Amino acid sequence: MIAVIDYGMGNLRSVEKALQSLGFDAQITSDPEKVVQADRAVLPGVGAFADCRTGLVDSGLREAAAQFIKTGKPFLGICVGMQLLFEKSLEFGEHEGLGYFKGTVRKFPDEIIARGMKIPQMGWNRINKKMTHPLLDGIETGDYFYFVHSYCVKAEEAGVEALSCEYGIDFSAMVIRDNMAATQFHPEKSQKLGLHLLKNFGEWKC
Repeated sequence: MIAVIDYGMGNLRSVEKALQSLGFDAQITSDPEKVVQADRAVLPGVGAFADCRTGLVDSGLREAAAQFIKTGKPFLGICVGMQLLFEKSLEFGEHEGLGYFKGTVRKFPDEIIARGMKIPQMGWNRINKKMTHPLLDGIETGDYFYFVHSYCVKAEEAGVEALSCEYGIDFSAMVIRDNMAATQFHPEKSQKLGLHLLKNFGEWKC
């Protein structure tokens, strides 16, 4: 079973439906015990970083997610679910992240607006492939995924950035280490390639 973690934030139903369309047993759950016992887990996130972190902690699902990650089973963060895995965010103040990856979540610089770019980034953007990994089978540099975000992060440790993207600045579009992976883009909204990545996740043996 793939647990889609429900902590009061996130585009849960679309993630669940995308995984189910691929033949996986995906279930939205707010039960910490079900999260820990799942075969795989997905942490979505939509909204402000601080609100998402508070929801995760107050629901008891922050500890459940930590326990799950320790089991070594596949774990996927999406959008703010990726940002939460980093050390901190500067969205509306400074907020501590979960610290699994080194880096700080920052707003896109205002000067890119003068270049005709809109904040938030909302729409399709191409990625650069930075590593070979089972999760990236069938995905290549130049492929497009769907983004909706005003804040981004650049991984600060070597060997974890799987995909990068440019929108005024270069940022991490996907990170992978051990049994943890996370995407800044929304695979559930990224049509064929997004579903392909989710299929890779559902079959990932890490």
